[in-house]
Amino acid sequence: MNSNNTARKSVRRAALAAGLAAVVALPLALTSSAQASPGATAFRTVSGKPSDSVTRIADFYGAYMDAQSDPDHGGKLVDALRKYYVSASCLREIKAWETKNHADGVLQAQNVPVKWTVTDNGTADYTEAAVTLTWGDRTTTKLIVDMSRSHKIIHIGTKGIEGK
Repeated sequence: MNSNNTARKSVRRAALAAGLAAVVALPLALTSSAQASPGATAFRTVSGKPSDSVTRIADFYGAYMDAQSDPDHGGKLVDALRKYYVSASCLREIKAWETKNHADGVLQAQNVPVKWTVTDNGTADYTEAAVTLTWGDRTTTKLIVDMSRSHKIIHIGTKGIEGK
């Protein structure tokens, strides 16, 4: 009878030890496999709001570059985006720049970049943002885009509206 009790106690201890080891090891295994998995990706979140000028500038450049990249249907959308986001006086400036430089006046280039970043430059009476365009060869171009409080782009150039 004594050997049966000892055997049962040994089995219980082994089961308890195995269970405890599993409880400790499982979270560690899950964490390390999620970190080490080359196929595991984090989901990205992009947010903005139409009342925020920097968001609107980013939205404009994203949609504009998409439209410019569509050889079949981009032309009409490019014109519509310009009319919606850009003030009439700035549209005239863009057209003059395009005539002089034979390139797109919004991108100030002949090609379409592969990505963009918009950074607020912090002005009081209007929004000034730096738009960094990244090209296929990883070079970058920086434009300064000024937007009025009524959410219309009032200037695009290498310098802000104050320095033009």
